[in-house]
Amino acid sequence: MATLLEVKGLETRFFTHEGVVCAVNGISYRLDEGETLAIVGESGSGKSVGVMSLIRLIPQPPGKITAGEVWFDGRDLTKLSDDEIRQVRGNRIAMIFQDPMTSLNPVLTIGQQITEALELHLGMDKEQARKRAVELLELVGIPGAEGRLNDYPHQFSGGMRQRVMIAMGLSCNPQLLIADEPTTALDVTIQAQIIDLAKELKDKIGMAIIWITHDLGVVAGLADRVIVMYGGRIVEEAKVNDLYAKPHHPYTLGLLESIPRLDQAHNSKLVPIEGLPPDLVDMQPGCAFAPRCTYRIDRCLHETPPVENVTSTHRVACWRWEDVIKAESMKEGARD
Repeated sequence: MATLLEVKGLETRFFTHEGVVCAVNGISYRLDEGETLAIVGESGSGKSVGVMSLIRLIPQPPGKITAGEVWFDGRDLTKLSDDEIRQVRGNRIAMIFQDPMTSLNPVLTIGQQITEALELHLGMDKEQARKRAVELLELVGIPGAEGRLNDYPHQFSGGMRQRVMIAMGLSCNPQLLIADEPTTALDVTIQAQIIDLAKELKDKIGMAIIWITHDLGVVAGLADRVIVMYGGRIVEEAKVNDLYAKPHHPYTLGLLESIPRLDQAHNSKLVPIEGLPPDLVDMQPGCAFAPRCTYRIDRCLHETPPVENVTSTHRVACWRWEDVIKAESMKEGARD
């Protein structure tokens, strides 16, 4: 399968009065055509800033992409002019955000907001754009689509507003859809519906998806591959089934142990990750997760581990990943 997106050594900084925030620190990954990639991590791990940097949505100032390349369909997006990147955003690459109520304009109808992109990027006239808007609303499962074009965002429920955002994202038939925690503000039933819709649309349209979330439980049935981020760096990357079956990084292990599971005894306790995320203004040498890690050794506090290929499809940044695997295997054996 052909590579659609390749990120090489991307760094993003925010220059503030408190100091330089090292938000993204040299991340590299690729995305194939039609693939779904999940990017997972706590708040402040750099996952959202990382993808917003791809399409140059970082406010400048105070933000700045200080290093790296973003190759999409044969072009480095970091080198494009403002006009050129606008032709990519919303057209070739679309993005939907966490809270649709703040992303949608409250004083414009849903129809106006969908047709604007169609007229701007695809050159449709008003009648063509309105017809396409109805098709898009029907595609994402909004009943009575034609009658709802004249409604305003506040007249839709949270789940329906997110469906409208997805419809807007799909309006120009993008090659890549970036979803930044699109289910966080929704209840679990609606979350499941939105995830099922994303899977259905991916199969129907064939676009690639980057799905950003803090919850590993959300991506189990959605993603092909998972990237785990911490402290602005990638700490692990693997196929989704491999990551769940055999996590190599202590942070990934901690995320998985904090998820409720149906196959555990009813009196089993969730295991929290002790400590706090790192201060990105005052980044210390060594592994960013070391202060919270039960596997740390002295080397972890002084040397930053590189991202290492464990297999052709599994990468990890940890000095002790082999010891983590052994320890977890022993635990599994004891439970059996």
